Amino acid sequence: MSPTIVVNLALTHLIMPQKIISAQPDFSISPRVDQVGIIERAARFTKRSIKNETKLNGLLLTLNMIDLTTLEGKDSEGKVKQLCYKAIHLHDTYQGLPTVAAVCVYPSMVKTAKHALGNSGVKVASVSTAFPSGQSSREVKLRDTKFAIDQGADEIDMVISRGRFLQGEYNFIYDEIATIKEACGDARLKVILETGELGTFDKVRKASDIAMHAGADFIKTSTGKISPAATMPVTLVMLEAIRDYYYKTGRMVGMKPAGGISKSKLALHYLVMLNETLGEDWMNNQWFRFGASSLANDVLMQIMKAKTGIYQGKDYFAID
Repeated sequence: MSPTIVVNLALTHLIMPQKIISAQPDFSISPRVDQVGIIERAARFTKRSIKNETKLNGLLLTLNMIDLTTLEGKDSEGKVKQLCYKAIHLHDTYQGLPTVAAVCVYPSMVKTAKHALGNSGVKVASVSTAFPSGQSSREVKLRDTKFAIDQGADEIDMVISRGRFLQGEYNFIYDEIATIKEACGDARLKVILETGELGTFDKVRKASDIAMHAGADFIKTSTGKISPAATMPVTLVMLEAIRDYYYKTGRMVGMKPAGGISKSKLALHYLVMLNETLGEDWMNNQWFRFGASSLANDVLMQIMKAKTGIYQGKDYFAID
């Protein structure tokens, strides 16, 4: 069982029957976001005091929530195999460490990753839909997705068509996500909003709502290819959208901040924000992920410091 962080909850869950809205909502109206309020609330989560035992549990939980990722043009089978080895052998001298949640690769590397991970329990995620730009036809995006599924992907990370979204073509975005979701079959779908290109919190909220109503299993901030990527205020906007959607439908949706989270201290702030916004039901890798490969080594360094009392240098850990 994954470790959990124990902090006071600011939310009492409503127990509702599972149902999914079938009619397409009117996306011309979406809740407005108080920008000042969001920024101030997000800043407060960084000031929470965390005791040492809770900190260690949080670090172990963070490790179990990471999607190790390699998405480069120079990716080779050898590089993917090495990343998969790291995913299941994070530290050979620390017994009982959890594995990461998933390894994320291009569709062409899914079969390699699937074979390398074996029965470890680590999922294989694949980007699709003309990642990272999304600038292609729906036919190409569908083929991209189906190829990744046929290769054995457990999860699909799709990108939305940001240009069409910014033109106000919200029904197009809804239909595109719903079509890709159908193509995923049993694989879980993470919908990447690329929040750094959306411009405002109001647009982030609207894109989150569209993705969830269209069937997203996760909503995800970023591809990691542009700046800014994940930030705590943007993530809070998306967490509140998930909360409101859950209250309306009873359906849980996961969250994945990706890009720019490289330090353990920041990751713990995200977990405090997650717990105080959505509650303990989301405090596991079924419903929350970090898209931050470089975070893993910093978390390992902090865990070893807690275990041994001394820091190990970066050379003690594999880069990938």
